[in-house]
Amino acid sequence: MTFRQFAFKNVTRNKRLYAAYFLSSMFTVMVFFTFAIFAFHPALTGPDMNIHVTTGLTVAAGIIYVFSFFFVLYSMGSFIQSRKREFGILMIQGMSTRQIRSMVFLENMLIGFFATLGGIALGLVFSKVILLIAENVLVIGTDLNFYLPLKAILATFTSFIVLFLVISFSVSFLLRSGKLINLIKGSKKSKGEPKSSIFLTIIAILLLGGGYITALLAKGLAVTVVMVPVVIVVIIGTYLLFTQLNVYVIRKLKNKETIFWKKTNMVLFSDLSFRMKDNARTFFMVAIISTVSFCAIGSLFGFQTLITGGLKENNPYSITYTSFAGSTTKKDDIALIEEELSNEKVKVEKENMTLSYFELSDGDAPTLIVKQSDYNRLNNLLDTDSIQLKNGQAIVVGYVLFNNELAKEMMNQPIELKSGTAKPIEIIESASMPGNLAYYVVTDEDFNQLKEPIEEDDLYIWNAKGSQQELVEVGKVLAKDLKRYSEDYQYTSVDYEVYEINKMYGPILFVGLFIGIVFFVSAGSFLYFRLYTDLDEDKQKFQSIAKIGLTEGELKKVLNRQTAILFFAPIIIALIHGAVALTALSNMFQYNLFKESAIVLSIFFLIQVVYFFIVRFFYTKQIRAVI
Repeated sequence: MTFRQFAFKNVTRNKRLYAAYFLSSMFTVMVFFTFAIFAFHPALTGPDMNIHVTTGLTVAAGIIYVFSFFFVLYSMGSFIQSRKREFGILMIQGMSTRQIRSMVFLENMLIGFFATLGGIALGLVFSKVILLIAENVLVIGTDLNFYLPLKAILATFTSFIVLFLVISFSVSFLLRSGKLINLIKGSKKSKGEPKSSIFLTIIAILLLGGGYITALLAKGLAVTVVMVPVVIVVIIGTYLLFTQLNVYVIRKLKNKETIFWKKTNMVLFSDLSFRMKDNARTFFMVAIISTVSFCAIGSLFGFQTLITGGLKENNPYSITYTSFAGSTTKKDDIALIEEELSNEKVKVEKENMTLSYFELSDGDAPTLIVKQSDYNRLNNLLDTDSIQLKNGQAIVVGYVLFNNELAKEMMNQPIELKSGTAKPIEIIESASMPGNLAYYVVTDEDFNQLKEPIEEDDLYIWNAKGSQQELVEVGKVLAKDLKRYSEDYQYTSVDYEVYEINKMYGPILFVGLFIGIVFFVSAGSFLYFRLYTDLDEDKQKFQSIAKIGLTEGELKKVLNRQTAILFFAPIIIALIHGAVALTALSNMFQYNLFKESAIVLSIFFLIQVVYFFIVRFFYTKQIRAVI
């Protein structure tokens, strides 16, 4: 048998040991290949394509490639760590350190070659489904048909063969020479009782608590000021949590006899502190990577809701057109809008009124004052409650989503009438008059008692329900002739504007979702590697315990708890980090993102639960096979 044959058979005959490394490598290849399919798709590379789409996919592919390098490098490091005993036995048989490095190099290139081919094959199988998903998310206005991605195949194959080649050469840095006895003993060598510092434990609590409180209490632009310090503090606190606080808590639990001696807790706690200490860096890395995923996707999802939801909330009508005083295009513009609505057969409710601006005091900007009857007509159009004022009373209407200081100042400004005054009695939020930050509403009688307005504009409103796609088509046609702002008018087609925002924002959201999922799945793979690194040791441990009376039910209970702690300890911390970060984002924009945050965090948690059940099944199966 030649040396190359030995390396080949070493891989093919030890499938369980190599499976995790192979599958994780194949997954990274598949993700990169999927992006390459998008990047080279004919529909996304044409001259008329939105530059945001092609740029976003190219940047994402670069990020995933760089991340893939470190992910595969970490996977290989964990893989080699679990083979210390095997290397020790080979050295007893006469193999030199150089030959071991050559063997690992050949094995890694073999795994990398087939992982690359497998990832490309899987990418081709699922490419049509992913193209259909992207077609809806990207809002590019064209079909993403399946094609033979020769460029994507070549780029992926070349990139990852180079990647595996570089990592294989890096094996000399991972395979450090050590004493033969240490290699043979491997993980059996006593590590001593894990210790924790009460001082560092308190520091961990203070850092995390202080970071959370600061992030939650900050409002508006203050969030951006405290962002960097809070991130640094929370990262340090997270590291101390897993290296100090966890060990301290477990030791305290072990000292409580009522807990430690209860049923199978002694088996669980006996080496839990060792596991938490050994896995501290992995837990820390998984928690931070998962937090980045949660925050990235939650922020992108939240921003989209903030932009589109805020636009709809502040422009509740399908189409609005405000003609400024002296406009010469009003008649033609109104006729064009109604013609296009008629062509698309859109049923609308229409309102129009005059907007009157008054100078309340010398030198101040003109202020809009609206008649109560006009204001109530718009409320009826929106199916909202009407208002009823008495003569001499006024209300200040503030623009939705704004902490409107102007509206607060207007509360102190009485409105002079020809006989008497009208005093503001309250501030309400409403978007009934889109485009106006703050204005007054008075009774019709008081309005007739006002002085002559210094400026009058005409407002036209068309409101449709249940015909969004038709309104988008109307907006596309009107966008050729009507601008958003002009010297003569102000025009808004909210459904078309939301469509344009989604079209621009879709690539960013799609790329962010994809990268976030890659990071999250990779974090789960780190936990998988750590679990299977200790598999042989766990087999021996539970085999010994079973001989002294551990039942199958008790074994299952211990394994469930042990695996659950490994999988959910860092994820729960990441979920808490993510919830605090997304709450801070809500405070910064003063917009409630609870629904979006809950959806993102819940989906990730459910994915982790499914992943846990799958890994637990195969892990428990391996342990039970030796008992």
